[in-house]
Amino acid sequence: MSRDELLLKLSALDFYAIDLHLYLNTHPRDREALAKYNTVVREAKALREEFERNYGMLSAQGTPSKYPWQWIENPWPWQKEFNFELAGDDDNVGLR
Repeated sequence: MSRDELLLKLSALDFYAIDLHLYLNTHPRDREALAKYNTVVREAKALREEFERNYGMLSAQGTPSKYPWQWIENPWPWQKEFNFELAGDDDNVGLR
């Protein structure tokens, strides 16, 4: 998977995990939702590890760094280069 594909999939999984988290706050005994939550969290963790192995740190907290300090090497989250663009989607010009 490319860098942008990984970020897009990871963003979707993280959103899904948050959505399930909120649902589970009000439905703590829903086994199916809990199983989905655990699956999504594991998938997101694996993708995050793959991304960091191939492209560098996603977060400065909780992620080991190679020498020298890697966080400074990548674009920071607020820099345009960090954010993926929606290829061929002219309707989302404001998102770029």
